[in-house]
Amino acid sequence: MYKNSKQIVLFPLLLAAGVAGGVLLGQYLGRNSTSSRIENMLSRMSVPTNKLTYTLSLIENQYVDSVSMDSLAEHVIPRLVEELDPHSVYIPASEMRELNEPLEGEFDGIGVVFNMATDTVIVLNVIPHGPSDKAGVKAGDRIIEIDDSLVAGRKIPQNAIVKRLRGPRGTKVRLGLDRQGISDRVEVEVERGVIPIKSVEAAFRIDEGIGYVKLGQFARTTHQEVRRALDTLRAQGVERLIFDLRGNSGGYLDQAIAVANEFLHEGQLIVYTEDRHHEQLREYADGRGTAQDMEVVVLIDEGSASSSEILAGALQDNDRGTIVGRRSFGKGLVQRQIPYADGSALRLTTARYYTPTGRSIQKPYTIGDEASYEEDLWNRYRNNEFFSADSIHFADSLRRVTPGGKVVYGGGGIMPDVFVPADTTDVTKYFVEVAGRNILYRYTIEYADRHREALNAVQSLDELKQLLDSDKTLVEDFIRYAARQGVAPRRADIARSRRLIEAQLRAYIGRNTALEDNGFYINIQPVDNVVTRALGILNESKNDD
Repeated sequence: MYKNSKQIVLFPLLLAAGVAGGVLLGQYLGRNSTSSRIENMLSRMSVPTNKLTYTLSLIENQYVDSVSMDSLAEHVIPRLVEELDPHSVYIPASEMRELNEPLEGEFDGIGVVFNMATDTVIVLNVIPHGPSDKAGVKAGDRIIEIDDSLVAGRKIPQNAIVKRLRGPRGTKVRLGLDRQGISDRVEVEVERGVIPIKSVEAAFRIDEGIGYVKLGQFARTTHQEVRRALDTLRAQGVERLIFDLRGNSGGYLDQAIAVANEFLHEGQLIVYTEDRHHEQLREYADGRGTAQDMEVVVLIDEGSASSSEILAGALQDNDRGTIVGRRSFGKGLVQRQIPYADGSALRLTTARYYTPTGRSIQKPYTIGDEASYEEDLWNRYRNNEFFSADSIHFADSLRRVTPGGKVVYGGGGIMPDVFVPADTTDVTKYFVEVAGRNILYRYTIEYADRHREALNAVQSLDELKQLLDSDKTLVEDFIRYAARQGVAPRRADIARSRRLIEAQLRAYIGRNTALEDNGFYINIQPVDNVVTRALGILNESKNDD
């Protein structure tokens, strides 16, 4: 499993618009000719079909050359869907598995996390008790050959490496490994198996009595993972929680409802959806949640969308949690995935969802104008919305009031209770260069190689802290490394960015241990102003008690 390096966001990037919200329902739209498939689809969408199907029939039966109607449909259907809302989409059969896999909670593979920072497949972590672990693959190994084919130094794209390593469970793949301290090539055979995809990226005690949970997506296993994380944190004395939904673009609606249920009291409304006939489906908490007494702060930003907004909106509207960060994406449309017989599918918007106070948080859009919709986040940045809450304005008609008297607004994302601006204070030209050229990350890979034995021995956050604290020359050694890579030291810049540089070095090194993302987030926290503000809120409330 390839894992991208995580940088602190310096400047906002445009996000892909939305992930399907709602439960996937199976329903085939026709099994006969291409034209009948399209006709059936359009009739269910209440679109007049006579002219379109007549045209397709003429082409199929009278056009001078033979035409693949299936190929024609692959062009026609996406153009039709483009005339709908920004979140309805046609998915070709060739893309279905790749799009659905992250939400299914598992895939078939060998169970390693790797990176190709230097055109070599470097194993960063081996999933405990997974196929590679059982076969003897170790963190720090270089994968030189896959099934007798050389892959090192060949500039093979990362997705191509992923395809070679993955495959049906039960099949085998031979790996040729270079291992530190061993001169000969190490040969192993790995039998592919089921590899879990985690929704909970990190969960640990961040302060006395305070837990931190980072949720990356809402997949099939999300609720189970959150329950396990809460149980573990409770056992560590956690009574208050920071729930990080930043960058979480959503996923399954039912999982967001189930997670919200953990925090809400019996009878409290979680969310409701409304279709074109104004029929509503309301979801209420059942009173069996395990975190009903846990004080919670939810972190959001412009990358939090769909199911993330459902969860944040449910807690905010029920006066159940404090929302901290920046305004969320603004996706309030529910998609239903409708499969075709050939394995492709249509994700069609079938309803809108509303928060408990009746807010639609779907941001405005113009039918057929997807470009403007996708530019919304860039426009927010240009309008200074990432840095000042005063730059964000809502119409009075969108105003709602929670049972506790808090004023909230709909019409374009969840506005946090506590706005925390994007922080670029420590960003200098030097930092941008060493981070942007990936020099900082490559250094941590080489550092992990030099300290592999010590890093592999780390089993707890306390042990990681002790190990990193013992290295008094980490930043200076990195500065010398960067100079060898062509970035001359700028002492004024380094002094200003030192905390940021050190935090990122420690975070990336921390991920190169068995702690994985826990090792990353615990070390990036000191320069994360949103987490710092959340900690302050929770500690202040404890003192007030």
